[in-house]
Amino acid sequence: MKKMMLAITILLVSVGALAPLTARAAEAAATGQEPCKLERAFQVEMKYLLYLPKDYGQKESWPLLLFLHGAGERGDNLELVKKHGPPKLIEAGQDFPFIVVSPQCPRDRRWEPFELAALLDEIVEKHKVDQDRIYVTGLSMGGFGTWSLAAYQPKRFAALVPICGGGEPIVAKLFAPIPAWVFHGAKDFVVPVERSEKMVEAMKQAGGNVKFTVYPEAGHDSWTETYANPELYEWLLQQKRTAK
Repeated sequence: MKKMMLAITILLVSVGALAPLTARAAEAAATGQEPCKLERAFQVEMKYLLYLPKDYGQKESWPLLLFLHGAGERGDNLELVKKHGPPKLIEAGQDFPFIVVSPQCPRDRRWEPFELAALLDEIVEKHKVDQDRIYVTGLSMGGFGTWSLAAYQPKRFAALVPICGGGEPIVAKLFAPIPAWVFHGAKDFVVPVERSEKMVEAMKQAGGNVKFTVYPEAGHDSWTETYANPELYEWLLQQKRTAK
């Protein structure tokens, strides 16, 4: 008798477990589509250079500058990231009033906003970051990355500085409230200046706060002069996040 009761119990449990499957199978048979749900975690691995101001320990929080390099610095050798921009200036001995984070994009890839967002999460968790003063800048491929990251997390940033890049004008309304200073060379034949012009115009039409500097005689390298300009960093420090 006990064996029979056990067998009946097992049968009832099995039928109960199969009930949801049977219901879904019936729904799929009726509609031709079965409702499903994806749950999968992504692992992000990224090399980056980290700079902390020399008096880092004397303040409770610091602004953060995220720098995105161009296509020529991709790979797995972080020394390449020091070729241009803030990492180059830091290597030469210049001090910055920011935490500066300079990631490296793997070879044959482009900047992925969700990976950069994960990097920022990591830095914010481990360092004294003023989350109302997070700035992103990049050159060429990094300029494109700057625009796309702003569209991905428009409420995170206090200012944008895309250099000789471009993006999708249709998404400019997402980040129009973020102050932006855009730079490009008029004689750039790698990324035509029109790519920046379209983004600037789209931001203006969306009511954005955007400055646009075009170097009349510059080609693709419009970043050397830009990053050497103290006014850029003074302007950045005046910007604070408004949308949260």
